[in-house]
Amino acid sequence: MPDFEERLRKAIERGERRGQQHAREAEAKALTAEEYRRLHTNYRLQLSEHIETCIKKLPLHFPGFQVETIYGERGWGAGCRRDDFGRSSDGQRANYLSRLEMTVRPHSSLNLLDLAAKGTIRNKEVFNRNHFEKLDDADPDNFVNLIDVWVLEYAELFAATV
Repeated sequence: MPDFEERLRKAIERGERRGQQHAREAEAKALTAEEYRRLHTNYRLQLSEHIETCIKKLPLHFPGFQVETIYGERGWGAGCRRDDFGRSSDGQRANYLSRLEMTVRPHSSLNLLDLAAKGTIRNKEVFNRNHFEKLDDADPDNFVNLIDVWVLEYAELFAATV
């Protein structure tokens, strides 16, 4: 029967082999930087298309809004804006800007999927929001739902002020 010292050495060796095996498995599972960029691009394309589809519907219900596609350093998505003229509280002529902008922010080393939205109605910011998830855990359906909710909320707020 082996003595305790030999059994201890073998147990340590088994543990080290198991640890090395777990490390190799974790390394194989981990996405490479290129895979993260590719995954972000796929999500970005899907979400920016949905953003543009939703925002393009606002001018159909609120004439005067002009839609623009957004791409570049700020991210990818769409925005719409409307300039109105009216009287201020002191009776002077005033310009009023209403704008909704929604983008998927560019990929970064943090490997996040980041959705940003900013809504302004008649020169007053009504919301400024971000939602992000790690790319490993990101669920595009959550983002699609948020896009819908934020556009609907903006439409409701705008309709209440017009």
